[in-house]
Amino acid sequence: MPSGRDFAADAARALMLLTRLPLGWAGANAPISARAVWAFPVVGVLVGGFGGGFFWLAAVLGLPPWLSGAWALAGMLAITGALHEDGLADTADALGAEASPERRLAILRDSRIGTYGALALSLALLVRLGALVAIGRPGAVMVALVVAGALGRAAMIGVPLLLAPARAEGLGAALGRPSLAVAIAGAGLAMLLAFALLSPRRALAALLASGLALLAVSAFASRRLGGYTGDIHGAVEQVAECAVLSLLASR
Repeated sequence: MPSGRDFAADAARALMLLTRLPLGWAGANAPISARAVWAFPVVGVLVGGFGGGFFWLAAVLGLPPWLSGAWALAGMLAITGALHEDGLADTADALGAEASPERRLAILRDSRIGTYGALALSLALLVRLGALVAIGRPGAVMVALVVAGALGRAAMIGVPLLLAPARAEGLGAALGRPSLAVAIAGAGLAMLLAFALLSPRRALAALLASGLALLAVSAFASRRLGGYTGDIHGAVEQVAECAVLSLLASR
């Protein structure tokens, strides 16, 4: 059975992978492995809480909700290095192209952003900003960002369970397929958080929204790419986060 130190090291490795926090001192120098993906929702909680803190501070300073929301997104982009946004843009460019799977994989490697990527990135930012403005109250925004961050990153855990790697190298293949126990642990953490912070009806709806986002992106990647890469993980996270925030912004 893993020790408390193992769990702490897994969490540190997940943070090192999904954020720009310098946590090498905390035991995160070892290569990331599928065992650590249970901690992805924990990263989502921290990133969402960071963004919620920015929103609260901006609101205290008297900024309107749209500007507070913009600062919240800026804070989250800074702490993650826009990792998932980059994956979404690359995925949109690749999957939107009328080309062979091999050509789409080449597009995924291209650091330049195309029309589909720019549109997807703009829409993702607009949807999240609109949701934060609609939610409005700093406390409710904090809850929404924490829940959406956790569920979005929990959805990432399901990608290698549904798809095979599209190529033998790259971050997606290196991460590997988590065991069922690890996947259940990560999904369970996100589920418990949702039910702890939301009403049962809203929690169920948020879980359904994130699950549908995972299935939709995975199905599209399977049909257009034949599998997944690390960028597909980012696209799943972004679509799931947008879906959950939109749901929580509804009346």
